[in-house]
Amino acid sequence: MSQSNRIPVVILNGFLGSGKTTLFRNLLNQSTKYEIPVSAIVNDMSELDVDGELLGTTEAVEDDTSILESIHNCLISSEKGIEKMEQAIKKLLAHQAPKLIIIETSGSSHPMPLIEYFKNQSALKLVGVFALVDSLMLGQDFNYGEHLVPRFQHNLSTGKRDTVNLLVEQILFCNHLFLTKSDRIAKDKIEVISSQVKSINPFVYTHSLYYGQLDIHAILELDEYDYSKVASLTKELQPALNAEQKEDRPYNMATRVIKDVRPFHPQRLWKVCHEYLDQRIYRSKGFFWLASRDKLSLVWNQAAGGISLEIIGSWRSGILEDEDNGLVEEEITFLKEMVAKDPGRFGDRQCDLTVIGDASQVDRFTEALKSCFLTEKEIELYQNGFEFEDPWPKNILRVKGE
Repeated sequence: MSQSNRIPVVILNGFLGSGKTTLFRNLLNQSTKYEIPVSAIVNDMSELDVDGELLGTTEAVEDDTSILESIHNCLISSEKGIEKMEQAIKKLLAHQAPKLIIIETSGSSHPMPLIEYFKNQSALKLVGVFALVDSLMLGQDFNYGEHLVPRFQHNLSTGKRDTVNLLVEQILFCNHLFLTKSDRIAKDKIEVISSQVKSINPFVYTHSLYYGQLDIHAILELDEYDYSKVASLTKELQPALNAEQKEDRPYNMATRVIKDVRPFHPQRLWKVCHEYLDQRIYRSKGFFWLASRDKLSLVWNQAAGGISLEIIGSWRSGILEDEDNGLVEEEITFLKEMVAKDPGRFGDRQCDLTVIGDASQVDRFTEALKSCFLTEKEIELYQNGFEFEDPWPKNILRVKGE
C-alpha cells in the first residue's frame, strides 16, 4: 500500500477513569454525523466488557456492529493482547475501508508495545498516541503533579515498578496529552499541572478536554507519530517491559467482578463509598440498580475518589410494571418475550460491576460493596412498597447515544 493510502490510527491511552470512553463515544458519534467511516477497538481488563457495552449504544455501532471489536479480560499491551489486536484489525478491515481506526486501551496498558507494533505496519499509520490525564486525580494524589516526578525517581532508585511508573511513562510516550476534569479544579492549578507535564515530556502538545469534545477532523489532519523521539526511551525501558508484556495484571493490580440480581440499598451504598473508597481503588464501573430507583438501569463510574451515576436506560421489567407505560399491545408482547429469554428474580434487573485496585485493597472494597445488597428482610420490605432513604443526587446524567 502506498504511503498516502495508509489508514491513520489513534490510540486513546490513559490511566483508569481518565475519560477515554467518553472521548471514544464522542468520536464515534461524530463519525456518524459527518459520515466518516471509522473502525474501533476497545480493550477492557474485566470479563464484563463494560466499555464495549457502553460503546455499543452509540448510533454508529448500533447502525453497524461490524465496526467495533472488543478485547476484554486481557491487557491489550501484553503479548496476548497484541495478538488479539492484530486479529481484530484484520477482521475490521475485512468488513470496511475506514478512514480512521480508533483504539481505546485499558487504563493499565503501557503505550510502548503498541507503538512498537504500529511502527512496522505498512498499511497503517499511527498518528496519535493520546494520553488522557485526570486533573482531579493529579490534584488529589500528586499535589497537582508536583509529587509525580519525585515518586517516579524514588521508584527508579529502588527498582520498583507501580502505577506511578505507568502514569509517567504514558505521558512520556504520548504526542498529545489531554487534561480531563479540569473544570473541577482551580484555573491556576491547570498551569501547575501543565508545567509538571512539560517537565516530563517537553515535546508533547497539551490540551484541556471537556466531556470528550474533540473534533474528529483534527485527528485526520495529524502527521505520523515521530518514533525517533522515543527511540532512546524505548531502548531503556525494553528490559522492564519484556516481563510486563507476559502479564495481564501488572503493577500489583487486581480485578474483581460483582454479579448479583439484587438491588443496592442506597443509604448503605453511600456510606460504604465514603468509608472504604481510597486512592488504592483505581477504578470500579458497571451496571446496577437501586432499590429506590428500580425503573432505571444505572451506570456506576468510579475513578480515584470520584463517583458518578448515569442513566443508560430503563429496565424492561420496570416498563412492564408501569401501568401508564404508553405502549401498544405489540410492544408489550415484545418486551415480555425479551424478559422471558433471561428471567431473573427481578426480571431483567441485575448488577454487574468490576472493581480494579491495588491487590492489597481490592478485596476489602469489593466485600464492602457486596454488603450493600438488600438482605432477604429488606427485599420483603421492598416488595411491599417500602421507601428506602436515598442520599444520592436526584439529577443524574443520562448516557447519550446520539
